[in-house]
Amino acid sequence: MVDAFRMHILQTKDLGTCPVRQIGGCSFLYMRISNVYIVIVVSSNANAACALRFVVEAVALFKSYFGGAFDEDAIRNNFVLIYELLDEIMDFGYPQNLSPEILKLYITQEGVRSPFSSKPQDSRPPANATLQVTGAVGWRREGLVYKKNEVFLDIVESVNLLMSSKGTVLRCDATGKILMKCFLSGMPDLKLGLNDKIGLEKEAQIKARPARSGKTIELDDVTFHQCVNLTRFNSEKTVSFVPPDGEFELMKYRITEGISLPFRVFPSIKELGRTRMEVNVKVKSVFGAKMFALGVVVKVPVPKQTAKASFQVTNGKAKYNATLDCLVWKVRKFPGQTEATMSAEVELISTIVEKKSWTRPPIQMEFQVPMFTASGLRVRFLKVWEKSGYNTVEWVRYITRAGSYEIRC
Repeated sequence: MVDAFRMHILQTKDLGTCPVRQIGGCSFLYMRISNVYIVIVVSSNANAACALRFVVEAVALFKSYFGGAFDEDAIRNNFVLIYELLDEIMDFGYPQNLSPEILKLYITQEGVRSPFSSKPQDSRPPANATLQVTGAVGWRREGLVYKKNEVFLDIVESVNLLMSSKGTVLRCDATGKILMKCFLSGMPDLKLGLNDKIGLEKEAQIKARPARSGKTIELDDVTFHQCVNLTRFNSEKTVSFVPPDGEFELMKYRITEGISLPFRVFPSIKELGRTRMEVNVKVKSVFGAKMFALGVVVKVPVPKQTAKASFQVTNGKAKYNATLDCLVWKVRKFPGQTEATMSAEVELISTIVEKKSWTRPPIQMEFQVPMFTASGLRVRFLKVWEKSGYNTVEWVRYITRAGSYEIRC
């Protein structure tokens, strides 16, 4: 069976196009990690997504034991440990617990680490390992103590835009994630409130009062970390959870309506004969005047036969990049409610052969706007409760980045 899969991979030209192969009466679900193929063989109609997710989690587990490396040498050096881990993470074809923090409580054997791998972190296992394995809070161990109890919360959004040359928005959405870093003692219970429409309406019903005025948003395609209490979310529409220790991703979401675009771009490209081109681009920041964007990059495409270009900019620097076939305009710091313009005279190489019509690819933008969310998502409250009643310090930060931000010209 192994030889059949290996020969099938070697003889197939379109490598990597499909992670599922049918050979005989069996299905081979596989992933390639560096120079290693990880294959799951099933003879029935199994859940392919579950199998591939199991592979991803298993690789993360192996890396935690091997010091971050997962290649042929790491497998050869840790063959016995891999067999012991496989015996714990899968029983009769059903995935079991794959959490590195929990498995390290009773599989204490250390893997053979590569000389280039990171140093192992000091882990202080609790006395009661059984509670961690079978309890309701398997992602956090007991007995954690910090001198200063702090919670860091970051809302990171990526704005995707496709705008026509006339300024009409053809496609616009924002994808976001809430990242947290917790340094809290004991077993705290956290409660997070956002300005989403459903949550505010549910809160108004519970407290028997009108909903608060202000901007509300509708979250689409929400995905939570396993620590979130889904029962309470379905009933109260609030995010309640016992957080893992350290850094983790609390939730992901997508928003398709009510997006506030941080930048508006007004391009004008004129072809003056066969050897000259005039480019004018005006960029206007729409976010608040007290805010600013960092690392703003505007890429204006030009024909391949471009010889050189001369620029006039009101802010930043611009140059012609022959590798990318575009004019690259960079602004290190772009204040809100301001405008900046770039004018360029582009000279083209004259050719005898009749040139093909230029397709005019879209203008692309890159940026990063701190303390701004395109969706308008805001944290209304972040409450921390722990039986010892200690005080906590909460830090909240917002940031919006460019995803696929394109403007046709």
